[in-house]
Amino acid sequence: MKLFLSFLLLGIPLMCSKGPSEAYTSNDYVVDSEVLYNESLKNDLTTDTAQDIQQKLIKESYLRFETKDLNKTYLLIQKAINKNNGYIQDDNSNKSYNTITRRLIVRIPTKNFQNIIEAVSKDVAYFDTKRITSKDVTEEFIDIEARLKAKKTLEVRYLELLSKAKNVKDILEIERELSKIREDIEAKQGRLKYLENKVSLSTIEIEFYKHSVERAATTSYGSKMWKAITSGFDGLSVFFLGLLHIWPFIIILILLFFLIRKWIKKSKK
Repeated sequence: MKLFLSFLLLGIPLMCSKGPSEAYTSNDYVVDSEVLYNESLKNDLTTDTAQDIQQKLIKESYLRFETKDLNKTYLLIQKAINKNNGYIQDDNSNKSYNTITRRLIVRIPTKNFQNIIEAVSKDVAYFDTKRITSKDVTEEFIDIEARLKAKKTLEVRYLELLSKAKNVKDILEIERELSKIREDIEAKQGRLKYLENKVSLSTIEIEFYKHSVERAATTSYGSKMWKAITSGFDGLSVFFLGLLHIWPFIIILILLFFLIRKWIKKSKK
């Protein structure tokens, strides 16, 4: 079956070049689909490397700092985001024992990446953390595009084969190969779309916080004494309530005490 497919893959162009009266013979050429794919891939990579390739960079940043006014800082950041055509992807606030924190994940066009960093840094005395990373994915980008193009070329060849198949067995075999090719194409298209999104929109995580001092209420000495007295009464009531729960055992202990005492007196006599 594979030999039949191989014959047809290279034979299709020859069939197209022949006149209507010329018959196709499968012994003209033998070619493997993987060889066809690799040759197409090699040609695409050679063509791409010969051209001027724009560098593809994924830029990310993480900023953490303390602020005196959370709302004011948020409004300043939001203003800078709007000015640079970005948006807030995630906005999360939380409060610990003595700290209120707000965390923003911002997506911004890569060309405006540095503008946001500078706008946020303007009102920050110092950063607890300031991290900026840049990942070059140009090579991966070129490789995926070339492989995608080669897979699409291979898909066209198999579609041509499918139109010329004359029995069910050949049709099923070709459709099985087409299904694998299309899965590969969809996977590569998904990865390419992900990379394009990451390259075109940079990600900036901004975390700013404020310390909140919670003062305990001061109490007078008299209040403390009264609290101790009421606490004592509470403890006493708990004690008596506990006795009520075990009253059968107390009666048994009293009876045992009198019986033992009576027995001791008799033994002495």
